[in-house]
Amino acid sequence: MPAARKKGKIMRTLLGLFVSVVAVSATSSVAADSLDIREWEVPYEQSRPRDPFASSDSSVWFVGQRTGYLAHLDVETGEFMQVELKDGSGPHNLIVGSDGVVWYAGNLNGLIGRYDPATGEIEEIIMPDAAARDPHTLIFDEGEENIWFTVQGGNMMGRLNIESRKVDLIKSRTARSRPYGIKMAPDGSVWVVYFGSNKLAHINPETLEHDEIELPRSDARPRRLEVLADGRVWYVDYAKGMLGVYDPTNENFTEWEMPQGAGSRPYGMASDSSGNLWMAASGVQPNVFIGFNPDTEEFFGATEIDSGGGTIRHMHYHEPSGAVWFGTDTNYVGRAIVEPDK
Repeated sequence: MPAARKKGKIMRTLLGLFVSVVAVSATSSVAADSLDIREWEVPYEQSRPRDPFASSDSSVWFVGQRTGYLAHLDVETGEFMQVELKDGSGPHNLIVGSDGVVWYAGNLNGLIGRYDPATGEIEEIIMPDAAARDPHTLIFDEGEENIWFTVQGGNMMGRLNIESRKVDLIKSRTARSRPYGIKMAPDGSVWVVYFGSNKLAHINPETLEHDEIELPRSDARPRRLEVLADGRVWYVDYAKGMLGVYDPTNENFTEWEMPQGAGSRPYGMASDSSGNLWMAASGVQPNVFIGFNPDTEEFFGATEIDSGGGTIRHMHYHEPSGAVWFGTDTNYVGRAIVEPDK
């Protein structure tokens, strides 16, 4: 059985600076002096396991980007199961529907795939435009009627209707903008960060028209984002080690430097039901998992990743278990319990 790692240490000093750990507040159910992180070593060597998606407390799906597979982890037994994909798939991301069906982004062969664990069947939905060559990150809308996605190299965003399999593509107006992270807002609109520029995109789900909002710094390169219940859009600036927020109601930006400094390269990002944000500083080794309380505007709970992490690229929050899941370039799948009272 693959080895599992568990970590509870909180880093009190980061790059020589004292970091105050925020005490438990009304919006934070995380204990101030511990963060429970556990990792499972993936038995498929150097496969870059990434973007795990928990469909239950014990069932987690993820992709192997480098060697091209889907895989399942049974959290209770530690057993893995692999689903091979055709050569050259380069799966980048997956999501799991309420019906248990797994949808994945074929990043190297221009498709979105559908895998049904009940039948073992794989369906491939080819992009209607060959220029949309690399589907990147997928999300469901609230009713799981559509899958919204980014196309990084193809410079597009898209929508796949699950019932009809119809794909609509939206071209970014900014050249080489590299649409990357994508999230739904409470009002049903779609937000995207452009990793190749200093912009956010805001998509109207009815008309498919989009606005592009420029970040206050020209050298910013946002990579992932979260939209909280109040509609504010939070993003991590990978290039300069910043956490930022955009408020659509007044069009204002606010930014904070990551405790790990300008070279912290914050990448994976998630938000929990308490309204806290979670990020991975991938520019330091080992990677550091860290929280931010939007109410107090303070970072807390900085915890080293036992396996080192290499790079933590994406995070998924599973609300019923209060856990954030992540994959590492060091060939582990990890779980951080951020709301232990769930």
